[in-house]
Amino acid sequence: MPIYEYRCEKCGEQHEHLQKLSDEPVAACPSCGSADYAKLLSCAGFQLKGNGWYQTDFKNSGSKHSCGDGGCGGCG
Repeated sequence: MPIYEYRCEKCGEQHEHLQKLSDEPVAACPSCGSADYAKLLSCAGFQLKGNGWYQTDFKNSGSKHSCGDGGCGGCG
């Protein structure tokens, strides 16, 4: 299950909640009860490592691409 971060605009408290993807967002701040409790956008915390991943799965300044001009989206 993913962990979602929320922040209360009223009291400034920030909390993490373990929720299923199908769960409704948490509606009220557990600290003050305010409805100004919003889900935050955060980075994913995983990396693909090990055998079985293509060389182009990670952006790398040394990688070679066949497009030559950056049009493939994988260059750079």
